[in-house]
Amino acid sequence: MRERMAGFGLISPVTLRLLLQDLHVSSHLLVEILNLHRIGSSSGVSLPLSLLGFPPCFSQIMRLLVSLANHKLEPLEGFTVAMRFCEVLLLFGLLRLTSGLPVASPFSQAPFLTVWNAPTENCLSQYGVDLDLGMFSIVQNQNQTFIGENVTIFYADKLGLYPRYSAQGEAINGGVPQNSSLDAHLRLASEDIRYYIPDRDFQGLAVVDWESWRPVWERNWDSKQVYKEGSKALVRARHPDWSPAQVEAAARLEFEQSGRKFMEETQKLGQKMRPSGLWGFYGFPNCYNYYNDRSINYTGECPDVELSRNDELFWMWNASSALYPDIYLSLDLRGLGKEVLLYTHHRILEAMRAADQVTPSQLPVFPYARIVYTYTLEFLSKEHLVHTVGESAALGSAGVVLWGDHAFDKSKATCEAVKSYIDETLGPYVVNVTSAATLCSQALCSSQGRCQRSDLKSGAYLHLDPAAWKILSEKKPAGGTNYRV
Repeated sequence: MRERMAGFGLISPVTLRLLLQDLHVSSHLLVEILNLHRIGSSSGVSLPLSLLGFPPCFSQIMRLLVSLANHKLEPLEGFTVAMRFCEVLLLFGLLRLTSGLPVASPFSQAPFLTVWNAPTENCLSQYGVDLDLGMFSIVQNQNQTFIGENVTIFYADKLGLYPRYSAQGEAINGGVPQNSSLDAHLRLASEDIRYYIPDRDFQGLAVVDWESWRPVWERNWDSKQVYKEGSKALVRARHPDWSPAQVEAAARLEFEQSGRKFMEETQKLGQKMRPSGLWGFYGFPNCYNYYNDRSINYTGECPDVELSRNDELFWMWNASSALYPDIYLSLDLRGLGKEVLLYTHHRILEAMRAADQVTPSQLPVFPYARIVYTYTLEFLSKEHLVHTVGESAALGSAGVVLWGDHAFDKSKATCEAVKSYIDETLGPYVVNVTSAATLCSQALCSSQGRCQRSDLKSGAYLHLDPAAWKILSEKKPAGGTNYRV
């Protein structure tokens, strides 16, 4: 679809027909509209919208739609941009609402946010390299710390008495949850929450990063097998005459019940103490759809057994106020295209499916992504940036969290490399996506919702048409630069 607006207030019949079809106008209304402009021809003759019975202001809406809707557009810095509106609530009742995603969180004043969760404070303080994330409207903590007013991540040793085993197999806080004191954990956790989130009106992301064990018994494999063995050892000590099957059944029940209690009560405590924060566990849900070079006919779909196991975690979704799946890309995905898209697409979709199970309103989803391939300092390609940040926005996520570690600020050279990637690649792309999401929300949802693909497999994105929109830089009075559309 290559047609453009013929002029302000003018649109060709072919463009109008295809546009309305793509935006799911009811079939009987589409017939009426097409009948109205049979005087036009398919050769591209343009008609004033007023002759088709539309109010004058509708031409402005159509101009926005034509520039942002499902076009094949010119390449923007090496990749094709396109856009599809799917949460459609247009003026005059022309288009039906295809999905409702209310933006209820005080943190989500914007329909899509990019959040920086990397401890890069040393770049400026030690090396004089200013990662000016604010000019791209990337949400950050003051001084770009891990823990702060906009996002706080609680690792294993930062929140209560998280039971786990060390890498050497030493039990910490009892090792397994059924061998640990929940009451003692919650008492210390309340102190930790007061310390790390002193503001009672905290409205940011509160992410609990507990990765030592998984609350579903079957998912504790490889290095996590120790949690099964530790659980069975406790049962055998009490019932030495039981069969292996009896021991495992009891161990599983005790582990899953206690693990659930630890996670559920921790979430409830956080929401009680900081009720405006968006509490959730990092890495959940997961659908274990990993790609490797032995994959044949890789679809990216979550295995049925993993979907069923995620259904067992409804209690977790119900106790959370946000979901934080991860869409990190490993180095072996570098150079791949379709496989990366399938991988991230289905992981985000599974999070949206879990979020939709919670009533009365869907949980906001903030996928965790990285700007580098895991365990490297090699930055994502532009295509893979689209498949992570762009895919998150297109599927209706509330935002994306960009995680990093101290590898980013370990030297002046690494700081400068990160700054270069932000200024030249990440930042302009974030401005593009954020602006498109905001325009869509304003035009179609009265700023009360966010846009999402109606055809989830369409491959269309919340991108601005470079033929109609430009990202401009402007100097701030106090110094520095801002970017705007």
